[in-house]
Amino acid sequence: MARALIWMAYHDVQGWACSQCDWLYPVPDLLSDPEAKRAYDRLASVKFEDHDCAQHPRKVRLYDGQSFDERVQKLMKRGFKPKDAVDITLQEISLEMRDKPKLVEQARADAEDFLRRLRTGLF
Repeated sequence: MARALIWMAYHDVQGWACSQCDWLYPVPDLLSDPEAKRAYDRLASVKFEDHDCAQHPRKVRLYDGQSFDERVQKLMKRGFKPKDAVDITLQEISLEMRDKPKLVEQARADAEDFLRRLRTGLF
């Protein structure tokens, strides 16, 4: 199936997205002028054509439509230290998915990857 430019509106995120990967071109804050909206749509279309899906792999959604990273970041926004947020998220997923050992192992791998990216400054 060919990729397509789709409109995404999920909680606090809105913008154009790719149907095959996690690429997103979010709507800028305070965009209200109709001409600016049309310019945004044109720019999003060009950016979509230029993006590489391999650079934006689709994350596994473990629970309630959220990826591991999203769950950790949500705790960090509440004031938890990154390591503590990762540990809490792993514990939650282990309890929620105790009957799905493959998802628990995937969460552990995601935790290691998250901490590695944090250490190397990719976050």
